[in-house]
Amino acid sequence: AIFYSMGITQHKYGTDNVRALANPALLCGMLGRQGTGINPLRGHNNVQGARDVGCMPEILPGYINISSEKEKAQARVKEVFGGELPPNPGKSMVKMIEAALDGSLKGLYIMGENPMVSDPDTNKQREALENLEFLVVQDLFLTETAMLADVVLPAASWAEREGTFTNTSRAVQRIRKAVESPGEAKPDWWIITEIAKACGASWNYDSPRTVMEEIRRFVPQYGGITYERLEEGPLMWPCPDENHPGTPILYTREFPHGKARFAPCDWQKPHEEPDAEYPFIATIGRSLYHFHTGTMTRRSPSGEYIGSLYVEINPADAERLQIKNGDKVRVSSRRGVVEGRAIITERVPSSMVFLPFHFGEQPANALTASVFDEEAETPAYKINAVKVEKS
Repeated sequence: AIFYSMGITQHKYGTDNVRALANPALLCGMLGRQGTGINPLRGHNNVQGARDVGCMPEILPGYINISSEKEKAQARVKEVFGGELPPNPGKSMVKMIEAALDGSLKGLYIMGENPMVSDPDTNKQREALENLEFLVVQDLFLTETAMLADVVLPAASWAEREGTFTNTSRAVQRIRKAVESPGEAKPDWWIITEIAKACGASWNYDSPRTVMEEIRRFVPQYGGITYERLEEGPLMWPCPDENHPGTPILYTREFPHGKARFAPCDWQKPHEEPDAEYPFIATIGRSLYHFHTGTMTRRSPSGEYIGSLYVEINPADAERLQIKNGDKVRVSSRRGVVEGRAIITERVPSSMVFLPFHFGEQPANALTASVFDEEAETPAYKINAVKVEKS
């Protein structure tokens, strides 16, 4: 089995990187059997679930492509909702930021996302969000992005609501409310429903169970997944009817469109390389002690262990730059500057530094460029030309 994560995908050619992993697995027949496969380790829970229900601009729930399967998409929307599908797909997050910058996007509703810390080129993100006429942010806490909002809607956490998560292995699992929400915080489904009603929509969702029943009608892969069955344990889609046991392993007999095809990939230069002015490569990622932008972990005791930005630097580079462990260092790119304390370690090779992106007061993504994989639109966080100086 092959497991990969953001070190593979967060490049300008990340899609080709994944194809390059899939090719040898296909060549060796290491698919469709237990202990084999190409297995992505996503950034957080329910990434799979969000995709399953259509949280992509060109895909409807159940992976119906709006452009290439237009008639099927129209029919499904009419069957389930009794309405018409808009003629054009929506915008991806990348395109939304571009549209906010050029003024063609006037308002934005951000839910459970903190782009002022998580997204590339922090200064560009701020410019785009401040250029909007109206910004709504729905989140657990007053994040760096929420600080820019016109309206902030307080959301309930996972422990304060009912619902399901779907993990990378396609296992749909129940989550159960453990504690009451503080103050005026409400579950996401309730907030969205109430806003829709206020806008004139005849939405009648009264619980997450009602939402799941609609998912079952729209998404064939979820057709046999009910709350009653999930009380007994997770179910892996595709699970087309209530008598189906679920599908632990995909493609045990064949692929949906016949034989699989190899995907040749050419080596391509990165979008940015070190030079005399910016001689280091900075790679941006996560630490063990924080989750994403620190919205939750920096408010918990575990987050106190790593409380501020650090810069991992190789001992040979540290000696050459006369940097000692714990010294304050400045890291600069063509986009921005951050400061953090040095950690001298052989975890990083010479001419490379590592910075975690969890700290909004010194956002490591101020260094990163607005460069994306052309197919997946994943930001290229892993290669950034920088210079490192003792502060």
